[in-house]
Amino acid sequence: MSASENVRVRRDAAAGRFEILVDEVVAGYTDYSDGTDGVREFPHTVVASEFGGRGLAGKLVGEALQVTKDEGLRVRPSCSFVAGYIDKHPGSAEVA
Repeated sequence: MSASENVRVRRDAAAGRFEILVDEVVAGYTDYSDGTDGVREFPHTVVASEFGGRGLAGKLVGEALQVTKDEGLRVRPSCSFVAGYIDKHPGSAEVA
């Protein structure tokens, strides 16, 4: 990410995903679904190839997990990227 880029994460509840935007262009997303058991499942994370290698997936998943924690939900990381993120960031493991 360069300092001149505007990068932000937003939630699209209707689509059931968190999105990361670079200069208002959707660069990637992580899908989620909420179960009745207080667990949010993250089955899939994607970053478009032209935005790859910039740390966007980590920023996206980190913010999605923080929102999940703030909402009092736990996480089922069926997406390998989300599972790997939780393994590498022990502070996020409390939601898993």
